[in-house]
Amino acid sequence: MQALDIRNVNKKFPSFELKDVSFQLEKGYIMGFIGVNGAGKTTTIKSILNMTHIDSGEIHILGKSMAEHELELKQEIGFAFGSIDFYTRSKIKTLTDTIKKFYQNWDDQIYSNYMRRFKLDENKKIADLSTGMKVKYSLALALSHGAKLLILDEPTSGLDPASRDDLLDLFQELIAEGEVSILFSTHITSDLEKCADFITFIANGQIVLSGEKEEFKEAYLLVNGSKSQLEQVKDQMISYKTNSFGFTGLIQANDFDPSSGIKAATPSLEDILIYYTKKGENIHG
Repeated sequence: MQALDIRNVNKKFPSFELKDVSFQLEKGYIMGFIGVNGAGKTTTIKSILNMTHIDSGEIHILGKSMAEHELELKQEIGFAFGSIDFYTRSKIKTLTDTIKKFYQNWDDQIYSNYMRRFKLDENKKIADLSTGMKVKYSLALALSHGAKLLILDEPTSGLDPASRDDLLDLFQELIAEGEVSILFSTHITSDLEKCADFITFIANGQIVLSGEKEEFKEAYLLVNGSKSQLEQVKDQMISYKTNSFGFTGLIQANDFDPSSGIKAATPSLEDILIYYTKKGENIHG
């Protein structure tokens, strides 16, 4: 079964639009959702949650239409937006007591376990929490009502490296039994290198590519060579940087000629994001 099935979603704003956004997440896996700020990640997530009403398209979660089964499906979704910015003068305990009333399957024991794991004090006020602690509290709420789909928007931003690593281990634990699926939006691509099974890349409101992580990376090549070699491939490059030694850039694997003598390697997710974002504006350094 697909945990998430998004087909031809369109949403037009005065200065931005989602155009035919489609991707699927199989049950029991982690999908990294990448793109620079303003690419459409948060708008897509808000559309999935019906917080933004789409102009056209279909969104199915766990086999059911979000448009027709919103209240039922939101019992099955845990979402965290990286921070808690409401009721900031309240204590954590007060806010939790309010939120848990909305969930039929809320489990106090699981919640307490996450609060201990994340070293959070229920008597602290939201306003007194650091950015990282707000992220952890947001996750504790998302994980305490038996959610089958976790939708996380920048969940690791603001966390120190050790906390981020602990969180990535937790994500792997959650999907281990195949019941939980995670859509994980982030600009920290190194986190996805560690934990994601699939990658969906959005740019300018359109999906560039969505697929298994290694296949996604292998669809591109990071190439480097001399300035004279650049002339051979310049027209096929997505973008490139030049320096006194020559050039480095990104090319689609299908457009590369291995007999050219130009060095090529599999790029990181960060390489793909950086070079694709600079498409059409090649840099000289």
